[in-house]
Amino acid sequence: MTLRRQIAAVIALVSCLVALTVALLVHRASVRQHTDQARTSAEAALDAALTGYDRTGELVGGWHAALDDPAVPADLRALAERGRQGSTLGPGPDGTALWAAARADGHTVSVRIDFAGDERAVAELDRAVQIAAALSVAVTVLAGVLAADRISARLRTAARTARTIAGGDLDARIGPLGRPRDEVAELAAAVDSMAAALRRRLEGEQRFTADVAHELRTPLTGLLTASELLPDGRPTELVRDRVRALRDLTEDLLEVSRLDARADPPDLADLPLAPLVARTAAAAARPVAVDVTVDAVVTTDPRRLDRVLANLVANAHRHGLPPVAVRVDGPVVTVRDHGPGYPEGILQDGPQRFRTGARERGRGHGLGLTIAQGHAESLGIDLVLRNHPDGGAVAELRLPEPRSDRMPR
Repeated sequence: MTLRRQIAAVIALVSCLVALTVALLVHRASVRQHTDQARTSAEAALDAALTGYDRTGELVGGWHAALDDPAVPADLRALAERGRQGSTLGPGPDGTALWAAARADGHTVSVRIDFAGDERAVAELDRAVQIAAALSVAVTVLAGVLAADRISARLRTAARTARTIAGGDLDARIGPLGRPRDEVAELAAAVDSMAAALRRRLEGEQRFTADVAHELRTPLTGLLTASELLPDGRPTELVRDRVRALRDLTEDLLEVSRLDARADPPDLADLPLAPLVARTAAAAARPVAVDVTVDAVVTTDPRRLDRVLANLVANAHRHGLPPVAVRVDGPVVTVRDHGPGYPEGILQDGPQRFRTGARERGRGHGLGLTIAQGHAESLGIDLVLRNHPDGGAVAELRLPEPRSDRMPR
């Protein structure tokens, strides 16, 4: 059950219990009051009848006084025969009656007070209490539902904003949601404070990464130039290889920092997809098989799309096994290798920088997939990573199609 339904159900249950308790208490009090009044009247009438019978030997007055009336309830007759005086509710000729009886001169003297009118009064009061209780429950439940709706709406707003923040939009804020001392408002303020602190920390880390990469670029350029001047040989090849790897890592860090800062907006155009994919495959360091099922015109930035495809192909060559195949099926591009596939960590959490996910995927810094994902997001491309049922990693790109009638250029 949702929180709104839980609150409404609890309020309805409590309201029904309170209404039932009040109705029972009112019913018992009303019955006791009418019974006590009728008993007092019956006992007063019996005393008057006994007094008149002692003086005159006859029963005078009303109250349906009688000698040895066979309609007297058996328990009350037995009580009178033992020489005691009492009263009780019992059946009468016109409905329920309150009987009072006592023994006098070997006879049972009884009086009868009609109680049917009191029963009708009690029944009318019960109906009135039931109607009032039903109305009170309805009003209370309605008020509870409205209050629960307000709380639920505010919590849903907070949840939506929290999900937006978790999705990467650190500028999203919940804002004020009620009184300053309200618990939901305190929750919203805490989430906003957390998002602001997280943004400041991430911005600090991004600035640090960019600064480090910029500071490393100049000495690495000089180091690479100096390595080219070394005499040929195996040690020189190792030095040049490591320097190039360090330079590539620095360039990747700079690219990641630019993606994080969104400093380079894409230059979008409507272009045929197959030629772009073929150009990227031709520029790859290792062979790539390209299969065009259906070509399509897509809206993209060719430079950034080339970067996405190049990183996915390089990742497939580095961590997978040949053959590496690229297939174009309309606006969908699929890059597949035949290696061990993506590890569960990447499939569940997505690419993460400086994390390749599993030892069998080979060594690396985890920046290739991170850069590909960053460029894909900026281009509005859906990037899905999965494993093929027959083995191998599959990266699927779904590119946006043109929204206008412009001719591709």
